[in-house]
Amino acid sequence: MSDTYWTRLASPVGSLLLTAAADGALTSLSVPGQKGGRSVEEGWRCDPGPFRAAADQLGAYFAGELTVFRLPLDAHGTPFRQRVWAALDEVPYGSTVTYGEIAARIGASRAAVRAVGGAIGANPLLIVRPCHRVIGADGSLTGYAGGLDRKVLLLTLEGALEG
Repeated sequence: MSDTYWTRLASPVGSLLLTAAADGALTSLSVPGQKGGRSVEEGWRCDPGPFRAAADQLGAYFAGELTVFRLPLDAHGTPFRQRVWAALDEVPYGSTVTYGEIAARIGASRAAVRAVGGAIGANPLLIVRPCHRVIGADGSLTGYAGGLDRKVLLLTLEGALEG
């Protein structure tokens, strides 16, 4: 018996695949074609029950009515990745930061900016943990595991880009 639950939700950025632990904490949120995104595995339980709060909050977010997610999260990663992801959680709705700013926030050196970028790219909780709010030092919309078109849509929704 598996302790991983999953469901799919329709959204403006495509079908979202959500996974959760037995306690209901979100373990991943993936979009179609995502670099490093999850796929349903044999033995997982399809059950929308553990995802009611996530579905409600994502619906409100896409409707422009929610700016902060309040969901239990349980993403596994190295201590370094956990620090980077915690810094992402602090980036406010409607704003952007650079990779260098995230590195500075966690006390990493300028030389660690690449590693910070790798940790951001490995974020298993797209949208909920806002890696789409990280941009290049020159203001460019650099890579996004979910695709640049989705990054533009999310930043436009949040008012960080002109639509």
